[in-house]
Order: sequence, then C-alpha cells, then structure tokens
Amino acid sequence: MAETGLFETIYSAGAIRRFRPDPVPDEIITKIMDAAIRAPSGSNAQSWLFVVVKDPEQRRKLGAVYKKASSPLLKLYDGAPRPEHIDQKKYDRFMQAVVHLFDHMGDAPVLLVACLKASMWSGAAKLPDDVKAKMAGSVRIAGSSIYPAVQNVILACRAYGLGTVLTTIHAFFEDEVRAILDLPADIQTYALMPIGYPQGHHYTVKRKPVAEVVCLDRYGQRWPG
Repeated sequence: MAETGLFETIYSAGAIRRFRPDPVPDEIITKIMDAAIRAPSGSNAQSWLFVVVKDPEQRRKLGAVYKKASSPLLKLYDGAPRPEHIDQKKYDRFMQAVVHLFDHMGDAPVLLVACLKASMWSGAAKLPDDVKAKMAGSVRIAGSSIYPAVQNVILACRAYGLGTVLTTIHAFFEDEVRAILDLPADIQTYALMPIGYPQGHHYTVKRKPVAEVVCLDRYGQRWPG
C-alpha cells in the first residue's frame, strides 16, 4: 500500500476504535515498529519495550482487563460537561465509539503494548536525598521517553492505511496486564493500542484554532498567527 505524505498523515490520523477482522501483515507491523524506535527518548537511552499481541487468547485477556477498566472511566464521564468545541452529534458519535472499544478491544487483530524500562534510572540511588525527592515528584516526565514513539506508531499506522488509538486505562489494573504479558518487575506499561484496518474511513481531524491554544512569550498573550 502506498504511503501517505507527512502532513496528510498528521492531519488525518484520527482516533480509530472500530476495526475489520482482516489480519495485519507482519511486514507492516515491522515497519511500524521501526518507525516507533526512530523517536527521541531521554538521554537516547531507548529504554522502551513493545509487546505485539496477536494471539487470540492473549488479546481476549487484555480486552477483558480493558473492559473492566471502563467502569471507573465511565464514572468520570458521567455528568461531565460536553466540551464546547464539540457539537452534540459529534460528541454522541465519539461516546458510541468509546463504548464500542470497551466491548471490542480484544477483537482488534493486533494489540500493541508500549512499555518503558525503569532501569534507565538505576543511578538515581546515588543522588542526594533532596534531588531524589524532586525526581519522585516528577514521575510524569518519564512519558517523554515513550510517548513520542507512540505518536510515531499512530502516524505510521495511518500511513499504511491502518487505524489505532492511544489508550491508557488498562493501567488501572497494571498488575493484571503485567501478569498476562509476563513482564519483569522493572518494566511498566504506558499504552495499550488496538491496530487494524478501520471499519469506516480515515477523516480530517478537527482542532481548536492555533490562536486559541498558543501564547507568545507569556500566558494570556495570544500567538498572532
């Protein structure tokens, strides 16, 4: 399949949550993974690990965990106001797709679990206590070493006519996911991504105007472009 251009890919890599059962060729998955590892990572440590899950029983188990994780997420959605930039019709369609994936995550032909090795910070024990305390409060920065690779996966999937979506609620039951995948103690999961050919079609993503979300020099001073 011919690849799409860079900006066409970026502008049309919308979240896909409904998939056809068609198998995804291993050679395409290999190319997607090769695109993933071209991403930057902290100190160029490349401490990522990706688990490609194709076995039906393994997918079923992960799908069951994702389904269980949907309960607390639905409670978060319940009563939450609809974002102003999304009209009711689009929001309803979005929620229908979200609920569909709750029930069908395990049906996607490929599940990709993106992980990060904690061992990249093995030298942290040598740091002064005050520095270690600051690091403990900045755990969120670890994602900078895996999520760029995840974005490359999203774009590479789109380039090959596949669809995917970044999900993270499986982490509510991290220990169960680790047990299913036999992950060692120093590896933590950061994303669960279904991959397959879309039931529908790709679409141009809609976003707020740049001027609404970009500031110049300081907060509150809008970017003039």
